[in-house]
Order: sequence, then structure tokens, then C-alpha cells
Amino acid sequence: MHPMIAPSILSADFARLGEEAAAVSGDGTGNGADWLHVDVMDAHFVPNLTLGLPVVQSLRAATDIPLDCHLMIEDPDRWAPGYAEAGARNVTVHAEAAHDPVMLAKNLRAAGSLAGLSIKPGTPLDPWVEVLRHYDTLLVMSVEPGFGGQSFIPEVLDKVRTVRNLVDTGHLTVLVEIDGGINADTIDAAAEAGVDCFVAGSAVYGAEDPGRAVAALRDSVRRANPHRWAG
Repeated sequence: MHPMIAPSILSADFARLGEEAAAVSGDGTGNGADWLHVDVMDAHFVPNLTLGLPVVQSLRAATDIPLDCHLMIEDPDRWAPGYAEAGARNVTVHAEAAHDPVMLAKNLRAAGSLAGLSIKPGTPLDPWVEVLRHYDTLLVMSVEPGFGGQSFIPEVLDKVRTVRNLVDTGHLTVLVEIDGGINADTIDAAAEAGVDCFVAGSAVYGAEDPGRAVAALRDSVRRANPHRWAG
């Protein structure tokens, strides 16, 4: 396994999503994006409105990069399995919105995707540790969900360190993902804390060469935590 980079299409050109996906696909040697992060917002759970299932279905047909769908929506118990059925590799729901997160994880897996749980910056980790035994990924938000381009909140790294220790000691098996304000200035701290997968929006799609930006971020992770990513 290598450090995973998941460019966020929230920062891409929505009129050219197929081309924007191709820009981070790499050359087939493993240096492109590992996942393509898709932020679904409903203007209820968060104050912004982005895209929904039809766009995800079209994007799935336009790229071979696995889709990482982050659902910032109300009632994910009802709507999330549809994204798994559409072919998303990972479907993440918010702990603060799910009514029955354990059953939802089972339903997502049954529908064909990995099950991800996300927590906001102000949401403590401890109440969700037992629930996370049913999930494949934990997405730690390092900004308040709803808008791109926000500043990184370093205090959330305490939660990353805690869950990294739980994974390393065999108490959990989740992949640790972080989303919000990840760029060349903040990725080192996230890497040192033990993140596996880094969501980056403007740091990738605001660059002149998005594909090269993905590779540069991955190299930064390897340098920041060489013992973990050696080889």
C-alpha cells in the first residue's frame, strides 16, 4: 500500500468533469489518483448544494478511477445505498446524520461498496469507536463540511492519532482518511499523525498540472513519514 491521494472534484470544473478526472488518472504506473473524491451536498445537512446520483452515474462511466463519494446529506440511511449500487468504490456517510449507522454499513457493503463514516471537526471520536468496527473507512473532517477552500483545523489530528493507534494495535481495521484544507503546507502534519488517504481539492485542481500535483502530494507524505511508507 502507498499513500492514497483522492482529488476532490468540488474544486474541478463541473462543465468538464470527464476531462478533469482524466487529468489526475496518471500513466498507469500507480502515480495517479487512487480515488476521485465526490462531495454530495443537499443544502440541508450542510448549507451548500452540489451534485447528486445522476452526476455520479455519469462520472462512473467516464473514468476508471474509483469513486469516493462523501455524502453530506440528511437521511443517508435512505439514499446512500444508491451510490454504492451506482458503482462507487467507497460511500461515506456522516455519523451526525445516520439513524442506524451499523445497519447502514451493512447495507452499503451489500450494495457493493466499502462503508465509510465521517465525523465533523467538533464531533468526538470516542462515542463512535464501537460503530467503526462495522466500517471500512473513517473520514476525519479537518474543516467544517459544506464548502471548499477552507483553512485546515490542526486540532482534529488528535483524533487521527487516536484512531491510528487503534488500527495499529488491532482494535480497528479502518482506513484513515482526512478531508479539508489539505495542501503542501498541511499534508506533512496529517501524514505524521497517521492518515492513509488524503483528500485534496484546490491543491490539485488549482495547480497548472493536476496530475503532477497528485504525485507531489504523495511524495510529501512519504518524506513526512518515511518509516511508515518506506519502500
